[in-house]
Amino acid sequence: MKFIYIFLFTLLIAPSRGTAQLMIGKKSFSRADSLRGKLTTLRSCYDVNYYHLTVKLNIEKRFISGSNEFRFTAKEDFAKLQIDLFDNLKIEKIVYKGLTLPFTRELNAVFIDFPEVIKNGTRDSFTVFYSGNPIVAKKAPWDGGFIFSTDPAGKPWVSTAVQGLGASSWWPTKDHLSDEPDSMLISVSVPRGLKNISNGRLRQIEEEPDGSTRFDWFVSNPINNYSVAMNVGDYVHFSDSYQGEEGLLSLDYWVLPASLEKAKVHFPRNVKPMMKSFEHWFGPYPFYRDGYKLIETPYLGMEHQSAVAYGNGYQNGYLGNDLSDSGWGKKWDFIIIHETGHEWFGNNITCRDIADMWIHEGFTSYSEGLYVESQFGKKAGQEYIAGTRKNIENKSPIIGHYHVNKEGSGDMYSKGSNILHTIRTMINDDSKWRMILRGLNKTFYHKTVTTEEIVKYMSKTSGIDLQPIFRQYLYYSNLPRLEIKKNGDRIEARWKSDVKGFSMPIRIRKKGGEYRFVTLTSNAYVPLKISGLTLQNIEVDTANFYIERTN
Repeated sequence: MKFIYIFLFTLLIAPSRGTAQLMIGKKSFSRADSLRGKLTTLRSCYDVNYYHLTVKLNIEKRFISGSNEFRFTAKEDFAKLQIDLFDNLKIEKIVYKGLTLPFTRELNAVFIDFPEVIKNGTRDSFTVFYSGNPIVAKKAPWDGGFIFSTDPAGKPWVSTAVQGLGASSWWPTKDHLSDEPDSMLISVSVPRGLKNISNGRLRQIEEEPDGSTRFDWFVSNPINNYSVAMNVGDYVHFSDSYQGEEGLLSLDYWVLPASLEKAKVHFPRNVKPMMKSFEHWFGPYPFYRDGYKLIETPYLGMEHQSAVAYGNGYQNGYLGNDLSDSGWGKKWDFIIIHETGHEWFGNNITCRDIADMWIHEGFTSYSEGLYVESQFGKKAGQEYIAGTRKNIENKSPIIGHYHVNKEGSGDMYSKGSNILHTIRTMINDDSKWRMILRGLNKTFYHKTVTTEEIVKYMSKTSGIDLQPIFRQYLYYSNLPRLEIKKNGDRIEARWKSDVKGFSMPIRIRKKGGEYRFVTLTSNAYVPLKISGLTLQNIEVDTANFYIERTN
């Protein structure tokens, strides 16, 4: 969600122009980038199984204090490991088997020394105690951090949104997308009279001697770090349920009192058709055990797992706008649909390195078009997806730099969606396409993945080598260009691409006729064997294929 359609927000940093993947963004990276983005042996040596995060919130001082227990399995012998916590937060102590462990800090990385070698396969734990004033977001969710606000009644209203910035901006963790805990307990203490809503299911509420109230939320599924959230306010609750593919799914809604009546109409009207659409295309909602929640927040929205943040003002569109200019984008609430789409792509399937963030945003942006299709027909879905092309810059690649915590360009949203629609059209079998999308969520259920794994799976199940196609669209800013020319009495065509040996079918017809699939390559011009075809009457299906064309 962090970079939703960046053309609307000039405050975002635009990537520098370039063509090849190695030219995007900045050309050098800092030590902090590597400490955060690289999976060194000090991080790969252990696998996190469980976190118990305990946080006490002092709203008046904008101060947090607490601890996080790390339960882990050693993946090799080690006596030292790395965790992450922003250096504006103080580590009070680190406790292991009753001992206080020595540690060193370098920027936002923390290196812990153990008194003895922890052997490969050992299951063990340690606890980090910390405190401080976390970063406060200036314009969440784009810059990330804590949001301290007040509701219409003047009561405190506090949330977190840290995608991109990092979970370690407010709690100690192994801040790398490759490692998700299998489960997690989130215990947040807030001033009495307020509630905290986090991920998973509410396990208990306990009044504490200092006048605060602690809310314990248990997450029973793997969860990526940036999805972990707190939402503090004078919340009221109502609930519903949805009969889905794996049984009865609980739908829980947490809103401000002033919003209750609007929410009771607006949320179910969007959520139930959305669930039906997404389960049809992607397979069962991935977190039945943890349920589904929408939580009203003082910022626009975020895909927090099983606790989707919502701040779109109970209106259709994106802040009332149609991001496709097709007319279809104002018939549903963008934030509900887009952020929930991330439950499948981003939360169920999580990229292993943020350079592959297009897996989250491209597929989720494509889910918008599938939702439109499910409600208004296939042509409407195609028109919506094609309409989002106006948001694409094609100035830098979608794939970012690996191992330095650097995502690619904001084109990963609309361009990613149009790539997937192009491939669907190319496959020309909607039953198979649905099988591929559902198969992705089944094969990579609750797993972290790479672009290579996604492309390999889609190639195998489609029966088409999609590697050169994805490589052109993802690793280069240029679109494949269809070049058409007259050669004597023949019309010939080829692809112009950055990828050598590029090959892709395209739909071509004589005006008024039926489209035919023609497979072209970048190696040489080939004649188009369509009777009566001329440069004047040739039509290429650019509505469904996102390409350039010259003739």
